[in-house]
Amino acid sequence: MNRNLWLLAICQGLFLTNNVTFIAINGLVGLNLAPLGWMATLPVMGYVVGGALSTGLVARTQRRFGRKTSFQLGLAVAFVSALLCGYAAYQHNFWLLITATVIAGYYNANAQLYRFAAAELALPAFREKAVSLVMAGGLLGAVAGPNLAAGTRNLTNVPFGGAYLALAGVALLAMALLAFVRFPPPARQAASGGRPMSEIMRQPAFIVAAAASALGYGVMNLLMAATPIAMQICSLPFSDVALVLEWHVIGMFAPGFFTGHLIRRFGTLPIMAVGLALNLLCVAIALSGVDFTQFLAALFLLGLGWNFLFTGATTLALTAYRPEEKDRAQGALNFCVFVVLAVSSLTSGVLVTTQGWTLLNWGSLLPLGLTGLALAWLALKRWQSQNT
Repeated sequence: MNRNLWLLAICQGLFLTNNVTFIAINGLVGLNLAPLGWMATLPVMGYVVGGALSTGLVARTQRRFGRKTSFQLGLAVAFVSALLCGYAAYQHNFWLLITATVIAGYYNANAQLYRFAAAELALPAFREKAVSLVMAGGLLGAVAGPNLAAGTRNLTNVPFGGAYLALAGVALLAMALLAFVRFPPPARQAASGGRPMSEIMRQPAFIVAAAASALGYGVMNLLMAATPIAMQICSLPFSDVALVLEWHVIGMFAPGFFTGHLIRRFGTLPIMAVGLALNLLCVAIALSGVDFTQFLAALFLLGLGWNFLFTGATTLALTAYRPEEKDRAQGALNFCVFVVLAVSSLTSGVLVTTQGWTLLNWGSLLPLGLTGLALAWLALKRWQSQNT
């Protein structure tokens, strides 16, 4: 860990502070403002739809202006959109809130590239550890996000209005820290710009990395976005919601201190398979009941499973493209993630408010099953190539 990686890890933590706070409050604010109950998670969906729509623009700004300027631009958007969310809550304007979260999606798409930038700040032999250690910076979000939401929810006369104002301050702090990060100069572009995207995306490693990261993130978002609403329906206090989300995000990022080491020792696919198994265990516990302890255990395991799957998928993706292809390839990977996140965000609100928490968990088994098939397919192809 050099200074640049430490600073980027803190920026990752501040990014997750934003995300966790959004998850904790946007569904509840949406539930209060939405014309219909099933529309409660549309503000959460807006955040990821905005991210999906921004992936192409982010790829172009990264390529033209470099990592630092593009990341700072994302943080500027985070500052403005947080203030706009607060204004929407003050005006009790549901559609303005959705518009603000769509705008905030540009920051989401930008900051999703922190994990790829981490690999560029370390020697090639340590890039797996660099990725997982920077992702471990999300622990800051695990503690700060839920506590920020709980501590500022009544700061103004508008419920959670103070939380949006606090997020604007978080964006300014991240801008100040990012100013001290020194990124390596961009790789020289090949005359052809690298291989066509169709060729890159046909590689088995790319296909599985995209599928595992998108489906794994989608399941995590499906259950996490629904949790505050499900717990409120079960008459659990917001303090319990904040604690469950805190331990969920601890599960997401605490393994970052050793996931990279595990990947180097045991391989990418076995670690991703462990992540899948942890997600299945999460669903089993969630289906066993709706007490506080069951929410807590299920969401903690969901976070652990996500870390193993997503870190593994990111590491796998690094093998699928050349330096001159990174902006397009990373943009395509993030687009896949955001599309699935958008679907899961909407589905989460619809299912939890109309069908309930139990059916929501049963439904998550489909994407988990598809993830398992993708991992088995790549493992079989590698075994065949080694024995021919």
